[in-house]
Amino acid sequence: MKFLLVFDFDHTIIDENSDTWIVKCAPERKLPNGLRNSYQPGHWTEYMGRVFVYLGDNGVKEDEMKRTMTTIPFTAGMIDLLGFIGENKELFDCIIVSDSNTVFIDWILKAADFRKVFDEVFTNPAAFSSTGYLTVQHFHAHHCAKCPKNLCKRKVLKEFLDKQLERGVSYTQIIYIGDGGNDLCPVMFLKKNDIAMPRQGYTLEKRISQLAQSLTPVQCSVLVWSSAIDIMSYLKLLIKE
Repeated sequence: MKFLLVFDFDHTIIDENSDTWIVKCAPERKLPNGLRNSYQPGHWTEYMGRVFVYLGDNGVKEDEMKRTMTTIPFTAGMIDLLGFIGENKELFDCIIVSDSNTVFIDWILKAADFRKVFDEVFTNPAAFSSTGYLTVQHFHAHHCAKCPKNLCKRKVLKEFLDKQLERGVSYTQIIYIGDGGNDLCPVMFLKKNDIAMPRQGYTLEKRISQLAQSLTPVQCSVLVWSSAIDIMSYLKLLIKE
């Protein structure tokens, strides 16, 4: 029997938001106010599309973007945790579900040699156009009112589990590691035996505790982490059992 580890990416695997980090490539490392103020709630992907057009218009090329992205620090303890998972892949399946994009995640994981730790990465598809501009698309369409228009992480997780079941793979336990408001929807899908691991002091932890106070707690167990070493300690206990 295997365990499934589900990771968010921004502020979970890396200690920053990859989408805001790319602004370091912009002239004077900032965006014009008009562009910054054009974001509308639930439409982050469209906003990032405009940011990438602005960078392209200002002559920012792929190699400069890549150099910038690969300087993002990993969260404390994360390099050790991913190394540990890599050494125990026979016990852990490992996926990323993220509102970042394929280009950024690929660059960062490959530069640190962690791409092979993850079985699949579910995120917004991105590519460079023939004119050298980075473009990004919605991951999928969905009908969940709680989630941003481009990505419902619960839907991704449910479809992944269904596909695995068809292949004859089921999991002893799902461990969901995240930090943001859009991680709540998949956490509410987890069952009694599963574990949600929200990052301490971030939105997901606050939302889970609000639910507990309003007497509609999540079904799964909750274990808060501040360093990825906390996650590794839990996984070591799991595989001893």
